[in-house]
Amino acid sequence: MNAPFKPRLLIVEDDEGLQRQLKWAYDDYEVLVASDRNAAVDLIRAAEPAVVTLDLGLPPDPDGVTEGFATLDSILSLKPQTKVIVATGHGAHESALRAVASGAYDYYQKPVDIDQLGLIVRRAFQLHELEEENRRLEGEVGEAGTMLGDMVTGAPEMAKVARTIERVANTNVSVLLLGASGTGKELIARGLHQASNRRAGPFVAINCAAIPENLLEAELFGYEKGAFTGAIRTVEGKIELAAGGTLFLDEIGDVPLPLQVKLLRFIQERVIERIGGRKAIAVDTRICSATHQNLEEMIQAGSFREDLFYRLAEVVVKIPALAERHGDSVLLAKHFLARFAREMNPQVKGFSPGALAAVNAWPWPGNVRELENRIKRAVIMADGKMVTTEDLDLPEREGVEPMPVNLKSAREAADRKAIRRALAETENNISGAAKLLGISRPTLYDLMKQYRLQP
Repeated sequence: MNAPFKPRLLIVEDDEGLQRQLKWAYDDYEVLVASDRNAAVDLIRAAEPAVVTLDLGLPPDPDGVTEGFATLDSILSLKPQTKVIVATGHGAHESALRAVASGAYDYYQKPVDIDQLGLIVRRAFQLHELEEENRRLEGEVGEAGTMLGDMVTGAPEMAKVARTIERVANTNVSVLLLGASGTGKELIARGLHQASNRRAGPFVAINCAAIPENLLEAELFGYEKGAFTGAIRTVEGKIELAAGGTLFLDEIGDVPLPLQVKLLRFIQERVIERIGGRKAIAVDTRICSATHQNLEEMIQAGSFREDLFYRLAEVVVKIPALAERHGDSVLLAKHFLARFAREMNPQVKGFSPGALAAVNAWPWPGNVRELENRIKRAVIMADGKMVTTEDLDLPEREGVEPMPVNLKSAREAADRKAIRRALAETENNISGAAKLLGISRPTLYDLMKQYRLQP
């Protein structure tokens, strides 16, 4: 019969008596021991222990902390997710704080209190297990989300958007994306293009709000040589350039009324005439448009044509704000940090717990664009291995919910949340909720009874 799996704990300590004392104290773990930095690094590579206790006073500098901090840096460079608990001498509070700022999980003081250290070690293992589970789930989300280009999400609200885009991708219907600025409308438009049978063709985007009204027509439809002063050559417009692919008209609500007429004619007949030209040019392209404005109100006010709206809005997809995407702010923050750290500041390995809590609590009025810009700045400005709330220029979150004490508690919390959401989406229809959750009705009844949930 196979022996039960034991999590691996590495003790980096040069005092042989203390080595034996610590090793005997941890029957629940597979305990590994190293006396110096080289031995510790070898064991990190070979055994990948989840938790390390590290004495900062290591040879050849047993009376100082230089070698201890070098060992800490080596461990976190190899395995940033390792929970390192550092040991400091009495009164060495500065070294302890410096170690935590450099990425250590926690610290304890010598002489060692075995019970106190045991509690810190247990919590470190629990946190490591939770983070491993989160990384696994994020990996699954990433694999499931590849059908929509580069979109990173774990939110059910965005999964619904992705399913809609998937269904319409290989049709020729015009898609209108509605959402606030910074929600990623162009990213979703690119995902639509990449998921379609036009993916081999060009994706051409134009921001209708960023181009002066008197130039927008030329940008869209192109012009013939001599059509106006300065037209020294014939230029193809964005519509022609998008032939065989997808044309993305961002901020379509900013197109002036006279140009709306010409745009409507193109969408109806799929032909254009360049400015100054008389030749009808057929263009086969998919139309995807987007706006943060309320087009129906603009129709009532007479500033947007109703017939153009219905041509553009054969399928309407509403993009939720970042604050409405449960869990996405943290997921995206980690994604952006990994990208920007690789490009700009490789010493940065992650977020402090307070920083992640602040990211999760912030309402993100500027949506994904604001989050991306704030993470980029924080990575550049960070002095240590962990981005802090100060780096993010966010307020410390008060009343942070406590971390679940173990993985069972975290899973129960996730189960409760998923069941409540499924019941809400199906208006308390037990069969429908069970189907959404991928379980049987009896199983759902059992879980509701276990968690004391009422429809």
